[in-house]
Amino acid sequence: MLYINGRFLTQEMTGVQRFAEEITRQLNKVRDDVVVLAPEGVLNKSLFSEFNIEVVQGKKGHYWEQIDLPRALRKKGGPLLLNLCSTAPAFYKNQIVTHHDVTYKRYPDSFSKKFRFVYGLLVPIMLKNSRHLLTVSEFSKREIHDFFGYPTENISVIYNAVNNSFSKTEEKDITRGDYLLAVSSPNYHKNFHGMLSAFESVSEKYEISLKIIGKTAVSFSQQDFSKLISNTDKVEFMGRVDDKTLIQLYQNAVAFVFPSYYEGFGIPPLEAQSCGCPVISSNAASMPEVLQDSVIYFDPNNTEAISDAMIKIITDNKLRAELSRKGNDNVKRFSWHSSAEKISKIVDDFQNDGLSSK
Repeated sequence: MLYINGRFLTQEMTGVQRFAEEITRQLNKVRDDVVVLAPEGVLNKSLFSEFNIEVVQGKKGHYWEQIDLPRALRKKGGPLLLNLCSTAPAFYKNQIVTHHDVTYKRYPDSFSKKFRFVYGLLVPIMLKNSRHLLTVSEFSKREIHDFFGYPTENISVIYNAVNNSFSKTEEKDITRGDYLLAVSSPNYHKNFHGMLSAFESVSEKYEISLKIIGKTAVSFSQQDFSKLISNTDKVEFMGRVDDKTLIQLYQNAVAFVFPSYYEGFGIPPLEAQSCGCPVISSNAASMPEVLQDSVIYFDPNNTEAISDAMIKIITDNKLRAELSRKGNDNVKRFSWHSSAEKISKIVDDFQNDGLSSK
């Protein structure tokens, strides 16, 4: 049996949880031995009919993951555990661990003190006790090696992808809305302050608004953008929206803006491209690896460069059409199914090697 750490099923959906859910969904299609061990309080009850979920009684959060989950596994004989989010039982040795990025090391101000404290204690032990590590980009692979000295030969890159529901509209001649779109948790390393500063000058010259989707997670520090939007009514913070609404927003936006300083991967630009939306993006971290030549890049530290990219994409219809086409080609490089198949092979290698680190 392949047991998956299902703590993610009790957490609000961000990129990390989406990775875990989609990989689990695809693993179910390529294997017949997948069991998800989850705490009480699974948010999406419909997943009980889709996944083979076994509820492990106990507490919740880190306590469940560190105490209740490994206790349940030991009662089962200490089988291999697959962890698809960024944490895992620190002292359970027969496991494959996923660590998405080290943003908390590069940009500690983005995170709460409690989060930094927990990760500071947990991650080094977790990595030491893992049999193999998964991460989401070559960039993150280098970063994890640089910060923790984890051997690169024991790290496999498993790319994110986009759900099939994110697609272009059926309409042939869609009339774009009059807005730019940004999607992310508005935390410091996401650089929304730089984007808002750049948009201020753009909004004075062009009839365009900026819609921002996302909600700050409890693990992040709160950001105050009130001064940056005090002189404009063209910025709308929409909070979290459902996928249907999000897809419509992608489909109708003039362009998608991704100003982040740091990303281990970055799913939203691919979602935008899947929906036919042209993208302008930061040239930092993993973005050149993920987006290649399918976007207009800008230096996230240069407000004027962000403004220039916004103006270029707003005013050039031909460029938008070209980037929409390139984006469509770029998205085809990524597949949840292919990523799950790669993980399945890694699992098989460890299940068949006769080793036991229980």
